Amino acid sequence: MADLLKKTSTGIALSIFMGFIVGAIVLLAFGYNPIEAYTGLVYGVFGRPRFTLQTIIMSTPIILTGLSVTFAFKTGLFNIGAEGQFIMGAIAASFLGFMLNLPPIIHPIVVMIGAMLIAGLYGSFVGFLKAKYGIHEVLSSIMLNWIALEINNFYVNIPMFRRPNSNSAHAIQDSAHIIFMHQYKNTPEGIASLSQNELTRELILRTDLNFGIFIAIAAAIIVRFVLNKTTLGYRLKAVGSNKDAAEFAGIDVKKHIILSMFISGALSGLASAVFITGVSPNTISILAAHENFGFNGISVALIANANPIGNIFSALFFGGMQYGGSRIQSVHGVPSEIINIMVGTIVFFLGMRTIFIILSDKLNKKGR
Repeated sequence: MADLLKKTSTGIALSIFMGFIVGAIVLLAFGYNPIEAYTGLVYGVFGRPRFTLQTIIMSTPIILTGLSVTFAFKTGLFNIGAEGQFIMGAIAASFLGFMLNLPPIIHPIVVMIGAMLIAGLYGSFVGFLKAKYGIHEVLSSIMLNWIALEINNFYVNIPMFRRPNSNSAHAIQDSAHIIFMHQYKNTPEGIASLSQNELTRELILRTDLNFGIFIAIAAAIIVRFVLNKTTLGYRLKAVGSNKDAAEFAGIDVKKHIILSMFISGALSGLASAVFITGVSPNTISILAAHENFGFNGISVALIANANPIGNIFSALFFGGMQYGGSRIQSVHGVPSEIINIMVGTIVFFLGMRTIFIILSDKLNKKGR
């Protein structure tokens, strides 16, 4: 087991290394200095405490959408629909956050439960179509992604929910926020107090520091526990591994396919609830295209090799690439598309990581 884990880690490390090599070649081809660009990328993540914190904030939703995809992978399903489930959860979070008047702490919990329920039901419809009619989850979930986008735009255009003279819905109530010191830092007293210290000014006033990362880490631990230590996890993985054998063992295959997609969708809904309650402007807007939280979750799950705990680190890596990439674009003039090329290359090589594992074996044998 330890040897397999070592080989897998080697394959992932080599895939990431090859992604950076290809990125450097592309940079050189277009006349940019790879060393300057990569230095800017690293500085954009670790150069200031605020940059590192923003990277974590940006990574939090894709930890959860990565978990959504990972859970489906582990149970034999490919959840391409995490994007649509994220959107449906965001609509629910926006609605509950705006319409309800509840005490702080209780309000964000209700928002998260509601978003998970709606997104879970949206995901379970994919499972129902597969279980009942044999429709492949990839086909149905891709279509449902676009339906979710149109539902989002329909919702925002309802006069009751649309903010006047804007393309956005009303922001959620202050009581629904999970942003650290949200109300205090928006008062004159709070601004004056927090501005006296450079660190608090950087981390609290200038960012949306929130409790989302702790929720994401807890979710990763719970998903790992459910998959590896519970009867439910065993049954779901059994259905994913071999439906006929699972059915012969007395497991209700159709029920567990639907349940798996419900849980997967609920995790995407939690991602959107954390985003809406924890990141300004704390609302949803009319969408011309997908925002890619769910699609990025697929890349995160692949980089993590569908490991729930590994999702945390792969999402932080992915978020760092995105946030740091925005810096090399603004400072060095390097197109942010270079970052997309690198991430795409990393995912491509991850799909070929068996080759790297074989290569690693040969190199180890020669070393002996």
